[in-house]
Amino acid sequence: MTPCPRRRSAARLLVVSALSASGLLAVTGCSGLASDVARYASSPRTAGSPSGSATSSGSAPALTDAQAQSALVTEADLGDPWGPTQGVATWRDAFLKASTPAGTPDCQRLIDALYSDELLGAPARAAVGIDDGYAGAQLRYQVSAQRAADVDTALAWLRSLPQKCRQFTATTALGVVQGVQVADSRLPEFGDARQGLRITVTRPNGNDTVTLTLDIAAVRVGEDAFTLTNGGLGEVFTEVTQAVAELGAERLAEVRKQARVSV
Repeated sequence: MTPCPRRRSAARLLVVSALSASGLLAVTGCSGLASDVARYASSPRTAGSPSGSATSSGSAPALTDAQAQSALVTEADLGDPWGPTQGVATWRDAFLKASTPAGTPDCQRLIDALYSDELLGAPARAAVGIDDGYAGAQLRYQVSAQRAADVDTALAWLRSLPQKCRQFTATTALGVVQGVQVADSRLPEFGDARQGLRITVTRPNGNDTVTLTLDIAAVRVGEDAFTLTNGGLGEVFTEVTQAVAELGAERLAEVRKQARVSV
């Protein structure tokens, strides 16, 4: 019999409840964890909570490096089988170092942004990589250094991609032609502005095919923002992406709130 996992902290309940609801986490026989999940799932979430924070009327100073670091979601929030990353996933070079046909600048920009991990168009203020040792997925979470106006511009661009780049090809340096599909992935109502996408990149593998699946989320919370990429060659669960993104929005709002109090 598998040992019952330790009782999760409040910060991890969001992810645990999402996994439980989607059947990805068995809580049978773990009464403490099960009651925590049930209590969290039944608690109301209002627009006044951190995840529904309103944009501040004035421009707030940028988060410090330490504040951005404290806003990260880490493997401690997710629990088993997630752990610290063992390095850049091998599929990044194999699938994302590619060129799109002439006349598809937005699609090339998307591939380049996925490869460079700069979905909002600039390097992050703080970042963390987390690996799923069981499914082989890799999660990349980044707190942005971009201004809110620039984040909104990037979000508008991401929002346009399911129409502009719904289906296209991307050819690797070795001449492998891959089929790429981009679909809207709706996120729950948290933060002030958000966009989710599900991207699949399929390539031949002998007599078969292999597919890289990428769930991405970009979220602005007041003056701050973060991006999340959850990808792998196996099954990638949207529920995990949504739960981590919502937890990230709450944490970023709390860090900003603490920063205001300390001034």
